[in-house]
Amino acid sequence: MPPSLPSRPLPPGESSLCILRTSAIGDVTHVVPLVRTLQATVPETRLTWLVGKLERRLVGDLPGVEFITFDKGAGRAGMKAVRQALAGRRFDALLHMQVALRSNLLSLAVKADRRIGYDRARSKDLHGLFVNERIPARTGDHVLDAMASFIEPLGLKQTQVRWDIPVPDEAHAWAAEQLPGDAPTLLVSPMSSHTLRNWRVERYAALVDHAMARGMRVALVGGPSAAERGLADAILAAVRQAPLDLTGKDTLKRFMALLSRSAMILTPDSGPMHMANAAGVKVLGLHAASNPHRSGPYSDRRWCVDKYDEASRKYLGKPAAEIPWGTKIEKPGVMDLVRVDEMIDRFEACAAHLGLSLV
Repeated sequence: MPPSLPSRPLPPGESSLCILRTSAIGDVTHVVPLVRTLQATVPETRLTWLVGKLERRLVGDLPGVEFITFDKGAGRAGMKAVRQALAGRRFDALLHMQVALRSNLLSLAVKADRRIGYDRARSKDLHGLFVNERIPARTGDHVLDAMASFIEPLGLKQTQVRWDIPVPDEAHAWAAEQLPGDAPTLLVSPMSSHTLRNWRVERYAALVDHAMARGMRVALVGGPSAAERGLADAILAAVRQAPLDLTGKDTLKRFMALLSRSAMILTPDSGPMHMANAAGVKVLGLHAASNPHRSGPYSDRRWCVDKYDEASRKYLGKPAAEIPWGTKIEKPGVMDLVRVDEMIDRFEACAAHLGLSLV
């Protein structure tokens, strides 16, 4: 097994780095500050990023980065396409930032002298066989900070966190049509890809009703899947006054533009949570199944309801401090620990913090 080695800088002059982080949306969002740090500290270094097909729609226009798309839905053909794109190339270092077996196999397409991967505690699926250096072994890190540590073996340190994800004019124009004017707006993104992280329909509806009664403009957002459409329809059937329904109508870039016209977002632990944080929008986060200190909104968790410790005691029989960092408590009913009155309290506190004039 490769050890954590003393840091060694990249060779002087022009060098090359390959980043392998294909998914998911939230994790890809966490990689953007690392890219910004590299561009600021070693601007002569050429950056290539192996990224997922969907995720490229969010970050694929970052300036100064070459993107190579991995289409996991294409199976072996997706792997072959990456091998062909990288044929005959060699990098000074690979930042192998994904531990799933498929990603480990994908990493074989990258020829690199240095292959930097996760420490042993965070490795799985034979990850150690595909790397020859490891990031420092730490616990208690937010996922974004864990991602940032991949440049430490290169003698670099992320000291600032900056996203500045580009949003095209078309997306801003579309968002302005959906959310005209400057009314204070709450987005509600109710679905996580981990369904046991989702709140109950009637609780989402209660928060929507409260926000609209206070004069907030509320918009439901979500992807085009049947599951997201079904959840949105259930919420719409349960509210007293219908919010705007933008479910399935946006794209990742259009969602970023909607965020730029919004004050807050209500969401469980999900990709939209991290996109919102990157856009500087306050997150009313719903946390019980996952630890917000590891995977909550990076910049500001004051507006989240954190029931993770309570969930650990109820479902695992011990406090959160005694379970492995990053444990997911995705049990049926776990999100019921987050009460409506607690979420309303966070909404009101956030509105006051932002100085919103509500009725």
